[in-house]
Amino acid sequence: MRLFGGSFTHQASVAKVVGKQGRGRAGIEASLDVEYLMSAGANISTWVYSSPGRHEAQEPFLQWLLLLSNESSLPHVHTVSYGDDEDSLSSIYIQRVNTEFMKAAARGLTLLFASGDTGAGCWSVSGRHKFRPSFPASSPYVTTVGGTSFKNPFLITDEVVDYISGGGFSNVFPRPPYQEEAVAQFLKSSSHLPPSSYFNASGRAYPDVAALSDGYWVVSNMVPIPWVSGTSASTPVFGGILSLINEHRILNGRPPLGFLNPRLYQQHGTGLFDVTHGCHESCLNEEVEGQGFCSGPGWDPVTGWGTPNFPALLKTLLNP
Repeated sequence: MRLFGGSFTHQASVAKVVGKQGRGRAGIEASLDVEYLMSAGANISTWVYSSPGRHEAQEPFLQWLLLLSNESSLPHVHTVSYGDDEDSLSSIYIQRVNTEFMKAAARGLTLLFASGDTGAGCWSVSGRHKFRPSFPASSPYVTTVGGTSFKNPFLITDEVVDYISGGGFSNVFPRPPYQEEAVAQFLKSSSHLPPSSYFNASGRAYPDVAALSDGYWVVSNMVPIPWVSGTSASTPVFGGILSLINEHRILNGRPPLGFLNPRLYQQHGTGLFDVTHGCHESCLNEEVEGQGFCSGPGWDPVTGWGTPNFPALLKTLLNP
């Protein structure tokens, strides 16, 4: 904030930490999340949830979600920059975590997850390459955020796909009704679809939205670090913007946004800049040559509906 926050009102520190904190210094990931959530969502009270340890050698999502479920008063928007491969988790655990996501949606919470930084992903199943979806990005009950970059990385120019932006189709969750029309239109109209054997076309498709994910400055332990990138950056930025919109809604006597996806798809991405150029990465083989899905007009599994245009998005989401 001392380097870049001189021109706007902001809070000086995190308001509350929930959970156990390690004794080590903050890493780049935690610093990135907090700094950009608190600057994009300037002057909004911010909490940090800390859930150490592992589950099935992966992230302890259930531990964190149970913390949320056991609190009666908590923030309206939550952003998470962590994820695992769907296939790395047991079906029982994935479904249990997804049940907690349903509960959070029913409570009126907005949960944002990074879509991942490996494009469509890639793994080999019985000697055949397939794309590798990420969880919780693939849950139908969270809003998943992809990434973009500027066409000229040294100037504020048109946004294009950041080739690392995670996206694709779940092998666990079926396509939810709220995105049926948008995904069907993409599958029908895209001129750059990968072979059908690489993805589950009937699965929950993600991301839902995107934001800039390239070329961030992060200060970690008093050291400024340039050129930090990833959907770990785009997700807290989008979360900060939604927090500002919630503030306007509450001041106008309306409830917080809550579970955002049905509304996003019903409004066909109104209030978002449509990103129509670029493809993300995937399997490095002769069949797809490292290319996954490509963006196009409307929704796509690389940048979703697009990136936030705050004045237009505020106007769109302010009313019930």
